[in-house]
Amino acid sequence: MIQPRVFEGPTQIGAALARRITDGIRSSAADGRPYVLGCPGGRTFRPVYSALGRLISNEQIPSSNVVIVMMDEYVTAPTDNGPIATVDPEAHYSCVRFARLEILNAINAGLTPDHRVPDDSLWVPDPDRPEAYDEAIASAGGIDLFLLASGFSDGHVAFCGPGSSAKAKTSVVELAESTRTDNLKTFPAFESISDVPTHGVTVGLGTISNLSKSVVLVAHGEEKRETVHRVSRSESFDPAWPATIVHRCANAEFFVDQAATDQD
Repeated sequence: MIQPRVFEGPTQIGAALARRITDGIRSSAADGRPYVLGCPGGRTFRPVYSALGRLISNEQIPSSNVVIVMMDEYVTAPTDNGPIATVDPEAHYSCVRFARLEILNAINAGLTPDHRVPDDSLWVPDPDRPEAYDEAIASAGGIDLFLLASGFSDGHVAFCGPGSSAKAKTSVVELAESTRTDNLKTFPAFESISDVPTHGVTVGLGTISNLSKSVVLVAHGEEKRETVHRVSRSESFDPAWPATIVHRCANAEFFVDQAATDQD
């Protein structure tokens, strides 16, 4: 079982993870290697990315060795008339847009140009060659820290919904309806579920468990109580709740806040 580490709130989780990440950036730089950070988009990690940006700026931590590995991106639905393509990176729901605005901008804003994360160090899986993503991650030495979030209604991780294989690699998948429903909250500009894309390119649960040196699953807020309940009481991977993949990950930790626990 993985016992959650309980924090007062998202701000405290953000501060703890920001320090963990910056320690990793410094250590990797001293070893002359990249620091590879696996990142989701969405609401859960906004406090982390904000805290990370502030810490890097305040302490002027050179971050040119950082590689941001994004989990997923929406794609156009497969048809007989053309190739699958990622959505417009300027679309309000684009994971690329999120990464640029809320991760790269946060890290780079307070740094001089030579200390910033280079634009080409923001990685997103390519729907034309999804298998190449796992190869690139492996060639980089694996992901030093993969940040994981759990969908509140179905436990999805990235676009890996209920029933996903623990061995799956990066691929184009059809999104579960429950995952698409969750995304209405993640991207409130969606007016209805019919506006949410039906497909995405995503890392697989096997990508996460096999290519990560450490992972931290984060859950905060009352709506994440089911995640805390399921993950903390499980002893192995349960495909009905994909976030339980943490049981198959090296150096897995579970950060939650008081509101997400069963304690009132």
